[in-house]
Amino acid sequence: MSIPSSLLASESITFEGAIDLTESLLSLIEDDRVSEADIEQAVRSLVKTQNGARGFFVTYLTDDRQDADRPSPGVVEALRSAPEIVAELLVKNLAMSAAMVVHHSRQQKEKMAAGSARVQERSRNLIQILQMPACQTIASQMLESLQSANGEYGEFFQRWGYDNEQKLAIGSAVRSAIG
Repeated sequence: MSIPSSLLASESITFEGAIDLTESLLSLIEDDRVSEADIEQAVRSLVKTQNGARGFFVTYLTDDRQDADRPSPGVVEALRSAPEIVAELLVKNLAMSAAMVVHHSRQQKEKMAAGSARVQERSRNLIQILQMPACQTIASQMLESLQSANGEYGEFFQRWGYDNEQKLAIGSAVRSAIG
């Protein structure tokens, strides 16, 4: 089966449209109705824009299916096609999900904590598989901002209001992802 044009993101795709497109793609992958080349083409079209990449990751990393636990070659190659967008979103997803594990655990919301832990693990796994220099750079900048409370990601941490325990979890997650 050739990929339908409806599974290719336009340059003007919205965040919501990217979520819908990714959900459709994941269903086709689950049903084994799409080739690796078509998966790569669809994901590549998504990650070339900020909205497309954000919608892809929010869907892919949280999906209940196991596909994101073992990213296919098509997904991996597509993600490598947009290192500047992909790297920042992956490292931010890693950081935010680590912080949310702490938050949900405090609230005794174990199912939500487990979901955040899954996003954290999938983000870490992708960072390690992709081995993109941009991930290393962003992770280093993030660790520096954690230490100094300013720098490249100082505003990011201030905006989300992470406390010391959450920042420790973020630091640990980021260090484990980049070795």
